[in-house]
Amino acid sequence: MQIATDSPQALTAIRTDLGAIFVSMELSRSIWLITSLLPGSGEKLSKHVVRAGDIAGLMARFTQLRAKARARTGCSYPIIVIQEAGLDGFWIHRVLCKEGIESHVVDPASIATSRRRRRAKTDRIDGEALVRALLAHKRGEPRVCAMVRVPTPEEEDRRRICRERKVLLADRIRHVNRLKGLLFAQGVTGYQPLRRDRRERLEELMTGDGRPLPMHLKVQIGRELDRLELLLEQIRAVESERDTLLAAEPTAMPAPAAMLLDIKGIGPEFAAILWSEGLFRHFANRREVAAYAGLAPTPWQSGSVDREQGVSKAGNPRLRTALIQLAWLWIRNQPQSALTHWYQQRVRLNGGRLKKSTVVALARKLLVALWKYVTAGVIIEGVVMKAA
Repeated sequence: MQIATDSPQALTAIRTDLGAIFVSMELSRSIWLITSLLPGSGEKLSKHVVRAGDIAGLMARFTQLRAKARARTGCSYPIIVIQEAGLDGFWIHRVLCKEGIESHVVDPASIATSRRRRRAKTDRIDGEALVRALLAHKRGEPRVCAMVRVPTPEEEDRRRICRERKVLLADRIRHVNRLKGLLFAQGVTGYQPLRRDRRERLEELMTGDGRPLPMHLKVQIGRELDRLELLLEQIRAVESERDTLLAAEPTAMPAPAAMLLDIKGIGPEFAAILWSEGLFRHFANRREVAAYAGLAPTPWQSGSVDREQGVSKAGNPRLRTALIQLAWLWIRNQPQSALTHWYQQRVRLNGGRLKKSTVVALARKLLVALWKYVTAGVIIEGVVMKAA
């Protein structure tokens, strides 16, 4: 078989006739590397550096790219930009959209890379890979990369309440453990720093060898209690703000957070996390729901080898953690539901083993059931609702 080689135009590996200027942005704290592909330039990629945060310089560079493409082809082309989701958040994407520029934010873990043990990685190589991924995405190639659904500023701001509370709880645990450790070194056990009479009980404590607490140790513990009480006050303020938000939620339609609160076993914290971290988004099917939470299965199949590697853990870790905690509580608070019966039957078939892996599967089923409940009003079979 012979291949014709007398074609008037040489075939290129990259299609550049998509009618746009494709630009990738490699972001860092000091510089932004701009990699661009202009129409009519073949496979040649141009690279320029802009100081980090310099939006005016970025727009000036885009103007130069448009002028260069117009001088080369005689036509005016739009600019399509791609960047990785990272520490810069979504403010650059919002600025570009406000300027009328088509912008995409990609999940960096979804871009295919070399599987060599020592693969080369530089901003230059990553910028070129982003441009190729953007080209393939605009050509309509499926599964070439995963574009991030950028939340609105209101959606992004709303989920800060639950995230701040989690940080404050972690700080509270550290302070409580530090207090108990200081006292344990003196032979004192049983002291509970979270009790309201913590300062009164501190005056009554004696060391293990019958001495009063040393002066400097008592002063240190007092300062530690000051920090702990400030944390407790901030936690109460955050929880009050969360409850106020949930109370205002029924004014919106279809009030999914309020619907979650109607189910026995789901309190304000779980309802806020489920809604702000995941269920506010639009999903096409149950597979997308499970994948977003990182609860989708990960098979390993090749020839006669067929094994399951567990859940992917590639989604929202906060939502996944909350769902697994809720799954354990669901068994206790909803013993007559169909999901609990399914869990108990699977555990019996396994001879009482594999409870942890089974509860992860229950968390996936529970997430899908709650998604159907808040979006389509499908009541979970056998679920008990709270009394009015």
